[in-house]
Amino acid sequence: MVSIVYASWRNGISPMPSSARVRTAVAEEVNRLATYGTIVDAGSGWGTLAFELARRCPGSRIIGIENSPVPLWTARCLGRLAFRYRQGAGIAMEPRIRFIRGDLYDYSYEGADVVVCYLYPGAMKRLGPILRKRLPTGARVISVCFAMPGWVPERVVVCGDALHTKVYVYAPAECGE
Repeated sequence: MVSIVYASWRNGISPMPSSARVRTAVAEEVNRLATYGTIVDAGSGWGTLAFELARRCPGSRIIGIENSPVPLWTARCLGRLAFRYRQGAGIAMEPRIRFIRGDLYDYSYEGADVVVCYLYPGAMKRLGPILRKRLPTGARVISVCFAMPGWVPERVVVCGDALHTKVYVYAPAECGE
């Protein structure tokens, strides 16, 4: 508990899982893209969005970046359990999800085709220039709930959840400053 409180204080927000409808909407947006080989979940928290992307986006490789130890440990354990269950059921599958402990502001993003994030406005403001600088040409950013300040989305999807959560899809190279 102390670890979660400390990480929440340091990050400015606690890890918050997205709803099932929001996760579905994000996966549908990823599947609309021409390519999505490597998906980076910046601030992956408990891993719920990363697991949904692995389930709904065949052939993708998901990298979850998280700096809070308890959610990171939970996501790693759930990932191992899911992988072992599928192996035990005779389903040939390599682990496509990897959760790493790291700082989403220091990550290189060099091999990312898509970056998904569900962060608070201050984190979005800080991450925007980093992604614009580091993402390869053609990469997309999909943001849950909070828009990227100063960026113009290609598309905004309103989810059918109780909060009418918005999902923003961006092409960073094409976004205005």
